[in-house]
Amino acid sequence: MDEKFIEELYNAHIDTPSIPSPVLVRDWVNGVLKTLFPELADQKFSNYRTFRQHFEQLRLELYTILDTIDHRLDYSAEIVEKHFLQRLPSLRRALLIDADAITAGDPAAEDRTEVIRTYPGFFAIAIYRLAHEFYKMNVPLIPRILTEYSHSQTGIDIHPGAKIGLGFCIDHGTGMVIGGTCQIGNNVKIYQGVTLGALSVKKELAKTKRHPTIEDNVVIYAGATILGGDTIIGHDSIIGGNVWITKSVAPFSRVYYNGHINQKSDNPGLKEEPNTAAK
Repeated sequence: MDEKFIEELYNAHIDTPSIPSPVLVRDWVNGVLKTLFPELADQKFSNYRTFRQHFEQLRLELYTILDTIDHRLDYSAEIVEKHFLQRLPSLRRALLIDADAITAGDPAAEDRTEVIRTYPGFFAIAIYRLAHEFYKMNVPLIPRILTEYSHSQTGIDIHPGAKIGLGFCIDHGTGMVIGGTCQIGNNVKIYQGVTLGALSVKKELAKTKRHPTIEDNVVIYAGATILGGDTIIGHDSIIGGNVWITKSVAPFSRVYYNGHINQKSDNPGLKEEPNTAAK
């Protein structure tokens, strides 16, 4: 093999600054979720002192993660660490509201414990809310490491920069995409295959609002695509499955796809009848 090529690779390794290990970040966030929600925990704590030591270990692990990117932060990793940990009580309260919204919104959900323990939608929302806190503090890499981990586990792709209100309900969720400048209000329910995306992917527009705004109490059914930074889905609207929206929708609207399917059979004994897909 060309020795010069090997030297180039070596120099690339030397010149590349330290990057937090995705495995370390993944293990840490799972530890945080298991601590915030006993329903996810796989161990019992015999006393408060043991639990306090466990919490301290998570704090030290976070410090280790942030220390690997200290050279890219505008302020000390210790300040970020303290600020983040102070947000955990409100994060837990927000996620419990999300879990209750999923429980109420899914007839198949037995109770909140089942939602927290087993639902991919809740897991994706939990990871997003943790990642969003780091995003707001301009911490590099870690927000995307977190959300891409969730994406790989659930098929739900939520950019850490999106702004999402309380009582967020993801039903099924596989194939869902929520862009980085998307704004979602309170008590919104979204099904699988929904895309809240951008009309343009030009690099020079990266810092502008490119993704839609979804106001309070909106339901978006499977396969809907809503695009554009100026597109607003008004509050209390219902967006039907498989629609394509690039213009704003007024509050209390009902938007649906009106399709017509001609059903045919190779059996000559069966009469062919039209089948209306949606009205």
